[in-house]
Amino acid sequence: MLRTVSDVGTVARAIQLSVAPVFLLTGIGAMLSVMTNRLGRIIDRARLLEARFETAAQEGHRELIRADLATLARRAKLIGQAINLCTTTAFLVCSVIALMFIGTFLELDPSIPVAVLFICAMLSMVLGLIWFLREIYIATANLRIGPGSQTPPAQ
Repeated sequence: MLRTVSDVGTVARAIQLSVAPVFLLTGIGAMLSVMTNRLGRIIDRARLLEARFETAAQEGHRELIRADLATLARRAKLIGQAINLCTTTAFLVCSVIALMFIGTFLELDPSIPVAVLFICAMLSMVLGLIWFLREIYIATANLRIGPGSQTPPAQ
């Protein structure tokens, strides 16, 4: 039932078929790195604002900080969902690769499950990128640059 592993042509063919999904995994990994870095920056900024909130003397300053913290919380939720979707994509692509190897060695036709998993992976990636884009939109919509537009420093 199992092919012999000594059949080098079989192994070579399985590797050839899995090269494209492996490159896709590299791209997904790069996207995950960008997203986790953004999440880290959001968390760092939120911690800074929470510390400033405790020392803010005027209620106007506290309201600005509350608004910024609410925006950061929304951004963190969106980027967290984007990370989950892109991680799901990576899992699905790994499943595609595994199914291709299993199909090769068990002499099965995994084309339908591979196609379904790949479509699911691409849908997950598209959704992850949409959530990422939403987070970027919120970040730029709430951007304040210049004197008088920043949250007041701690006093």
